[in-house]
This record gives sequence, structure tokens and C-alpha cells, in this order.
Amino acid sequence: MDALDLIIFATALALAAASPGPSVIALVARTLVRGRDGTAPLVAGIVLGDIVWLAGAALGLAALAVTLGSLFVLVRFAAALYLVYLAWKLWTAPVGVVAAAEIRETDSRTGLFFTGLGMTLGNPKAMAFYLALLPSIVDLNHLSMIGFAELCGVITVVLTSVFGSYVVLAHRARRFATSVRGVRLINRACGTAMAGAAVLVATK
Repeated sequence: MDALDLIIFATALALAAASPGPSVIALVARTLVRGRDGTAPLVAGIVLGDIVWLAGAALGLAALAVTLGSLFVLVRFAAALYLVYLAWKLWTAPVGVVAAAEIRETDSRTGLFFTGLGMTLGNPKAMAFYLALLPSIVDLNHLSMIGFAELCGVITVVLTSVFGSYVVLAHRARRFATSVRGVRLINRACGTAMAGAAVLVATK
């Protein structure tokens, strides 16, 4: 693919990913409470979701996406339900080093991965970006397998960088909470944020 097209695509994708939304809220909230542990599968799910939408756009599946709208609604609700479950865990989590370690061990990396995937597949913003905006940036009618692979590479690098930056900032911020009361407040604030992200996922 032309280097300029890749740069334009990367820039547009970075701006879209950096704008606060359910994925960012869920990722930051989890990092503030659990640290970086478990953020990788969540980000991996988001990245795969974008690649699925890219494949749909490249194969001309806009009409199919509309036809399968009800399926994407189910995927979105499944992701929202898991976010509600995580929010409940944060609100009810006992405060303490041992308890926090136990909670981390019981978190499902598979669940986090599919939550990231579900949030992206059920996100109208992702659908609009790949099925409406992308064709104005990339000539999908002449997209080769190498070009598709290059776009997948850009998606992986850009999304990992953007969401990784959010994780780093949130991980640094969590160090300020050293008291039991501070940890409890962060747990509940992030639980509320996670529930809010679930509402956004379910209602968009």
C-alpha cells in the first residue's frame, strides 16, 4: 500500500481510539484497581475486533453487517453483562493485599478477551469507521492480501500504543492510593465507571 494512505489511516485510527469511550473507560478502571495484570487480553480483544471490522469492510460486508444487526446487539449485551459483573466485583471487593491477589487470580483472561472483542464488534463507532470512513481513505476495491496485512499491522501497533498509554498513566495514578480507605474509594469509583461503560456499550 501507499505509505501516505497508511499514515492517514493510522492517524485517523489513533484519533478515534484515543477519544474516550467504553473501551477506554473499562481499561482505565480495571488498571486503576488491578494494575496492568489482565489488560493485555482486554486490549487483544479490542484489536481483534477492529481487524474483524476491517475484514468486513474489505470483503464488502456492509450489507451483511446491517442484516446481522441483531447478532451484534447480542454480542454487545454479552460484553455489557461482563462489565457489570466486573463492576460488582469491584464494589464488593475486600480491601487488603491478600484479598486483592485472590481477586486477580479469579479474573478470567478469556472473559476479558471476549469483553474487548464484544465491545468492539458491538460498537457503532467502529462499524462507522470501517464501513463508512475507511473506504474514503483506502481503495478497498484494489486491496491486496499484503495491503490487508499492512493495515492489520497498523491496527495492532496503533491500538496497542494508544491503549497502552492509557494503561501506563492509570497504573501510575493508582500508586497514590496507599490507605485502605483510598483503595476502597478507588474500587468503588472504578466499579461505577465500569458500570457506566456497560451502560454505554448496551445503549449505543
